[in-house]
Amino acid sequence: MRSLLLFLFITPIISCSQTSNENSKMNNIYLINKTVTEWRKILTKQEFNILRESGTERAYSGEYNSFYERGIYICKACNSELYNSKYKFDSRSGWPSFDRSIKEKTLYDIDYKIGYPRSEIKCAKCGSHLGHMFNDGPKGTTGIRHCINSLALTFIPYNNE
Repeated sequence: MRSLLLFLFITPIISCSQTSNENSKMNNIYLINKTVTEWRKILTKQEFNILRESGTERAYSGEYNSFYERGIYICKACNSELYNSKYKFDSRSGWPSFDRSIKEKTLYDIDYKIGYPRSEIKCAKCGSHLGHMFNDGPKGTTGIRHCINSLALTFIPYNNE
């Protein structure tokens, strides 16, 4: 009986420590890893809140919400190319929306911050929070909407040659 009780007590502890180790490995999957202090030095207070603390800018306040120039949107934190302007559309949500990212440039995670699960979109290179993914995008393309914070992006126009 004592061995059974010991087994029941020890098993959850081992499981928790394995989960903790797996989570710490997941934090090191990004090509760019910086400390909080290093991120704070290169990002504004608002950018840090969105990119590193998973904040959200107010709807209709972002620079790229109603912006439709041709070019590439890159990650504000690490300059990785994330979105091609040809996949941007007006979702009327108040945030820049794309029906897809550039292949293998974003990762998805689950976010429970508002009490239910949402698909969080992160930069695959540095792990910065970009926004969320929803299944209410254009039916004629992917049916997906990447709802992205303008402050997470920098726009690079195509050269007119």
